[in-house]
Amino acid sequence: MYFHLYKDIAGYWRWTLFAANSKKMANSGEGYFNRSDGISAINLVKGSGPAPIRE
Repeated sequence: MYFHLYKDIAGYWRWTLFAANSKKMANSGEGYFNRSDGISAINLVKGSGPAPIRE
């Protein structure tokens, strides 16, 4: 399982959570102006689980 952090067409940061079989499990649902805000949102969802962030 891993998070993919990326910029959308409008220039906002978004994330998608992928399962081990590369299927989408969840997405941010909103864009973030700052990269750090996107990472903070990932950390809220992630909790203490071992899911790396890929860009």
